[in-house]
Amino acid sequence: MSMELLFIIVGMALVTYIPRMLPLVFLNAKSIPPRLEGILKNVPYAALGALIFPGVLTIHENVLFGLTGMAVAFLISFLGGNLIFVVLGSIAVLTALTPFFNTLTL
Repeated sequence: MSMELLFIIVGMALVTYIPRMLPLVFLNAKSIPPRLEGILKNVPYAALGALIFPGVLTIHENVLFGLTGMAVAFLISFLGGNLIFVVLGSIAVLTALTPFFNTLTL
């Protein structure tokens, strides 16, 4: 193993370890204020949305294809569907609608 590769691995380990360690060191209070806790609970959803949304718009030549899949996923999750049902439902609807969207041109 080259030294350059070893430095890359150690650097990546530090970069992932430090953000996890800092809250434990500096936020040693027993409880987090409710307002801050509410904000922190929404961070994963915001990050996931920011990662997924660009893919929704670029998955097909027709933007409506991705937006249809997103709408189906939203509807199933709004109705209380499990995550696996949300994903499989979107896949099923988009699979069924693929021939329709392949004939449309925008």
